[in-house]
Amino acid sequence: MPRVRHYADIVAILAGLMWILVFWSISISARMDSIEPFLAALLALGAMILVSFVHRPFRVHLSRYHVRKRRTEMWMHILALPMALALLLGIVLEWLFAPLSAQQKMLLFNVLATAGWVVYVMTLVMKFIIHQLSRRR
Repeated sequence: MPRVRHYADIVAILAGLMWILVFWSISISARMDSIEPFLAALLALGAMILVSFVHRPFRVHLSRYHVRKRRTEMWMHILALPMALALLLGIVLEWLFAPLSAQQKMLLFNVLATAGWVVYVMTLVMKFIIHQLSRRR
């Protein structure tokens, strides 16, 4: 069971990384006034989704364990909390300084979402280390 949880953690980390890349590609596309970075990120995301659904050994491993909990934790770290923080921080920044453009608001969200993803990965690494240490005892 721990090996399957480890696979589920890896899937959640990779899914979070792909969504972070999509978020950043939106900012880069807006900055460059070009849609190509966003389309490239969507193509990579689609390829990853296709491989994860089609690759039989990976699908069989993950079907034995509910990945929903891991993905829900990941979404909380990269979407729900950064959106709320970006909203509050955006309001404070607009109140203190000047109105933010849409690109600046997206950049603020991207920075917070990336920080949330890093916190999520570090949390999983710490859980893995603690689990390995407790299993050795």
